[in-house]
Amino acid sequence: MPKLSIIIPCYYNELNIPETSAQLLENERNFPSDVQFEYVMVDDGSKDLTFFELEKFKSLSPEKVRLVRLATNVGSYNAIVAGMSVATGDVNVVITADLQDPVELMPKMYEHWLKGFKLVIANRLEREESFSKSFFSKSFQFLMKKFALSNLPDGGFDYVLFDKMICKKVVEMDEKNTNSLYLMLWLGFEYVNIPYVRRERKLGKSRWTLKKKIKLFIDSFISFSFFPIRAISVSGFVLGAAALAYAVVVILSRITGKVHVEGWTAMMVVFLFVSSFQMIAMGILGEYVWRTLDASRNRPNYIIQEIK
Repeated sequence: MPKLSIIIPCYYNELNIPETSAQLLENERNFPSDVQFEYVMVDDGSKDLTFFELEKFKSLSPEKVRLVRLATNVGSYNAIVAGMSVATGDVNVVITADLQDPVELMPKMYEHWLKGFKLVIANRLEREESFSKSFFSKSFQFLMKKFALSNLPDGGFDYVLFDKMICKKVVEMDEKNTNSLYLMLWLGFEYVNIPYVRRERKLGKSRWTLKKKIKLFIDSFISFSFFPIRAISVSGFVLGAAALAYAVVVILSRITGKVHVEGWTAMMVVFLFVSSFQMIAMGILGEYVWRTLDASRNRPNYIIQEIK
């Protein structure tokens, strides 16, 4: 009898949990009768009543629900890996707790796993969200597909089903400052994707701030792409060639007397421009170096306070 582990990171989701849990239990009817279910609910350091609501969910189905409480907030992607480390299913699903991803799509994803696919991705074709949120998301996905993961499905994804083999590999990697879901894609397994429209959030307020989005973008880009470092090298070469050409023009103009070269203004402009480029380059290199240092310290990505 195959076991399906449904991993859900929760952060300030006290309003969502009752509705989400009810829909998950109702959705069991759409699966074959031989499927066993395990719900791994990870409280990512919430300070509201999220864990209390999770305990109520567990009281309804104590044999199915496992509660993982983290000591502090570590971000949804680390919380997902914490849930993966606890899950015992033959196949796993990661879905958000705010009902923006349709639970009714899960049986279809499971059917593809039965056909032999170890990775099934539900990718977002459209989003019922504001223009600014949609623009940021589409820009992020475009850059990731263009310069980092060429096999990334259009629209990106947060809703994914994967085999226990992939689950084990990602947990064993224990990577720092990365996108754990994109690691599944990086492994290179053949996958099938199912497009859907991401719904607008109905309950509660999203804690997915601009600061967190920017950090995710930097982490994801640096984890899977060397493009920023290559861009620095190419830009340095172009600036060097331009500087050499400008120097030749200045010298010839001075020798022939065609132009009276004072040089102060031009020198300051070039100096400020090159200095700005150097600071940006140092910042980009610093991001790579800091992440290397963070990985070398081998501190845990999360601390599990308790499992119920």
